[in-house]
Amino acid sequence: MNFQGKVALVTGGSSGIGRAAAIAFAKAGANVVVAARRESDEVVRLIKNAGGEATFVQTDVSKSDEIANLIKTTVKTYGRLDYAFNNAGTEGKFAPITQLTEADWEHTMTVNLKGVWLCMKYEIEQLLKQGSGGAIVNTSSWLAKGGLMGSTIYSASKGGLDGMVRPAALEYASQGIRINNINPGIIDTEMSRRFFHPEDEGAKPFINHIPAKRFGTSEEVAEVVVWLCSDAASYITGQTISVDAGYAIPGHR
Repeated sequence: MNFQGKVALVTGGSSGIGRAAAIAFAKAGANVVVAARRESDEVVRLIKNAGGEATFVQTDVSKSDEIANLIKTTVKTYGRLDYAFNNAGTEGKFAPITQLTEADWEHTMTVNLKGVWLCMKYEIEQLLKQGSGGAIVNTSSWLAKGGLMGSTIYSASKGGLDGMVRPAALEYASQGIRINNINPGIIDTEMSRRFFHPEDEGAKPFINHIPAKRFGTSEEVAEVVVWLCSDAASYITGQTISVDAGYAIPGHR
């Protein structure tokens, strides 16, 4: 996978899967734009110290004007956009449905579903303007198809992403734009550690139900993202790819 001369955009790129993907794109030779809600230059420094090229753009994906500015800055800095990894998201509030509020719903759905829809809208507009195709990957979740007690809003937001990717892919396939989702399973990230640490007692039931008997790493997910953007995946679009070591396969527990 040689991305020399290509430009990759990663939202939610300051930590977890986004951070790993930004570094993986850079290792493949791409110029990388790292976007996140909180200001952070750490990933950019890591990429540049390794001989790559990257820039940071502070962006709240729930705000359309900030996404428009993100695309504008990407093109102004590197002249084009080739790949986008829409990874920014929030776990929101996990609680029984009777304990959740409309504000809880609005926050999670705005970031996880509307935010990705807006990112795709502006990214696709730029890719169409260039006329050279491109690839977009969105971060969904195993909870789009599964469930945990308390995950009603989060699961709905990710299920919406899985429903959205198919028509979006159909709309722009003839213009050479591919759009896919990934469904990470139980991955050891900052977000997952807000629920439990891999070495905590609370993690054991999950680990026992993962056929590989371990949590995944951000780097393992990032490799799938980069592959989906590469020419090796040139005939794949409108798909949701599970990256979960078989966790979501029914019937094995």
